[in-house]
Amino acid sequence: MATNPDPKPGRWILPLVILGMVGFTYFFVSALPEASPNTTLAGATNTTTTLGEGTGTTQPGGGGPVDDATQVYLDELDSVNAQLQVLETELVTVNDAWDADPKEIEFDDIESRMEAVAADTQALADLVAALTVPPGLESNHTSLTAAIDLAATAASEALEGLRSSDTGEFRRAAVAAYVSATSDFDTEAQNAHSSGGG
Repeated sequence: MATNPDPKPGRWILPLVILGMVGFTYFFVSALPEASPNTTLAGATNTTTTLGEGTGTTQPGGGGPVDDATQVYLDELDSVNAQLQVLETELVTVNDAWDADPKEIEFDDIESRMEAVAADTQALADLVAALTVPPGLESNHTSLTAAIDLAATAASEALEGLRSSDTGEFRRAAVAAYVSATSDFDTEAQNAHSSGGG
């Protein structure tokens, strides 16, 4: 029987997924035409308006103009949200592989990958906590922070459950909590767009 030259073939999945997302985003954004200052958005009745010394884009449906600081904030949320969804997929994938009968993943492999999810989620939580919140989005930001902090805690608890003598209930509950928290973050990110006009 041929031996696998790489005992941990799954460890390249997450970096490849992230690299693919970054590459797709770069080429997609690069291909977008540059909008002129007088471009009218589809379904909108107003064009770009000048407010004092700054400019803002009027949104369809009667929304107000989005200032640059708010747009930067919303873009950061979108980036965090996309990364969080990738981490959720990774955590669920390795957890299901560990629960399979027979197991589809070795302990050292799932442990290292869960460690990476926990570390990356905590880094995203720290990033969200450090964001400058535009006026009017404070309540949304509080909910976003609570959701991603819960995800970071759940990722750590999933790893703790894996390493414990527990039969798997604690680990599975933590993974479920992570999935719920990422869903809440996605919902709040959309709410922030609605509230911020972006």
